[in-house]
Amino acid sequence: MARVVVDVMLKPEILDPQGQAVQRALPRLGFEGISDVRQGKRFELEVDGPVDEAALARIHDLAESFLANTVIEDFTVRVESEEAVAEAVK
Repeated sequence: MARVVVDVMLKPEILDPQGQAVQRALPRLGFEGISDVRQGKRFELEVDGPVDEAALARIHDLAESFLANTVIEDFTVRVESEEAVAEAVK
């Protein structure tokens, strides 16, 4: 079993009002020096069996058709170590 992570972020040219709200609030909360904040989504997929090229291609298709709105969002797919899954299951 392995964990595959799909990170989804708004494209750079798309306005991010939630990120802007957080960025404006940071100085009031005492956090200085942060010039920009972008909010995104993280999906963690537990995959049965090996994560080979075919499995990654299927997950890429899943992310492109279901997890991300590719008109306004970009996404990345990456494999976390199998040890991380084993630790989380304990």
